[in-house]
Amino acid sequence: MTETPQQTETAEKKVTWTELFFDLVLVFAITQIAAQLHESHGWAALGRSVIVFVPIYWAWVGTSVHCNLHDTDNATDRAGILALALCALFMAVAVPHAYEQRGALFGGAYFALRAILAVLYFRGRRVTLVTPLVAATVTGPLMLAGGLVPMPARTVLWGLAAVVDLATPRILRRRLTAVSFDAGHLVERFGLFVIIALGESVVDIGASAARAEPLTATGLLAVAASFVLAAGLWWVYFVYATSAIRHALVTAQIQTDIVRPVLSWGHLSFVGAIIAVAVGLTEVVTRPTADLAPGAAALLFGGTGLYLATFGYTRWRMFHTWAKTRLTTAAVVLALLPVAHLMPALVALSILAAIVVALNVVEHTMVARTPSAQIR
Repeated sequence: MTETPQQTETAEKKVTWTELFFDLVLVFAITQIAAQLHESHGWAALGRSVIVFVPIYWAWVGTSVHCNLHDTDNATDRAGILALALCALFMAVAVPHAYEQRGALFGGAYFALRAILAVLYFRGRRVTLVTPLVAATVTGPLMLAGGLVPMPARTVLWGLAAVVDLATPRILRRRLTAVSFDAGHLVERFGLFVIIALGESVVDIGASAARAEPLTATGLLAVAASFVLAAGLWWVYFVYATSAIRHALVTAQIQTDIVRPVLSWGHLSFVGAIIAVAVGLTEVVTRPTADLAPGAAALLFGGTGLYLATFGYTRWRMFHTWAKTRLTTAAVVLALLPVAHLMPALVALSILAAIVVALNVVEHTMVARTPSAQIR
């Protein structure tokens, strides 16, 4: 997150073509993270994936917030954002071997990205203690140092860098209280991130089915059930949550108290959960009649449960009320996790998809009966 004096424009910002081009790199980065999880479903592998995902995600957040607070539709900023995209591409390329021979590439690319973003921010401004400065002088060097040392010191330094990145906006909250964000632009940017993650799940479903030989009727049913689940997760977010987030941003006295917990932190959970679900779906499409492996069950049911439970957190932070339907559904999904691996993969997935569809039907019915009902 970055800081700037309160904006006075009344017209909403539009997402620029440069930002959308930057997002193409994010598509590849998420694919690389998912591929890493495909190789191993264990807790250690999950932890390593989270540690490399956080800086990629936070670099995107920093870039998106910078574009929200400044006029970046000019030659200098376009070139700067393209340079940021190149750094992010280097990070994504390094992901498969980030804990091996490409650690310096991963850490060095992140350091360079943060340095470039700081230059863009402070161009024509006095250097002060704000988030871009902390990222360029603390977390960037930590990431570079981590890439130059062997394991397990690398994991420690990168984990520390992730904690600093996530904690900095909270620590510097007082410097953010007067910042005015463009609500429409931010909601669109973070919504696009969710779309990218969901798109990764669709790509994984289709690619797994395309590689199947032969493609059986059971395999096609697995594709259909996977798509229903992905579409159900899309519905949960985009039919009600986006308008709620926008409303919260527009009406908040201190917008950063919505941006930090709901957008920056909450969407880290949303996207991480979707990536986990995407990896689990490929296991089902690949082996629909076999019992669901425990690791795949954890990713599929655990990811869906985390996704739904996160709405409980975001609704509380926005409106101090509970998202009862979504928290209840999350509890049901997580309760099924211990027995999910005892079922054929297609059966387990079908039950999970039916639960998410039922949630959407219940919420739709609630709103249809009481238009003032709040589903967030």
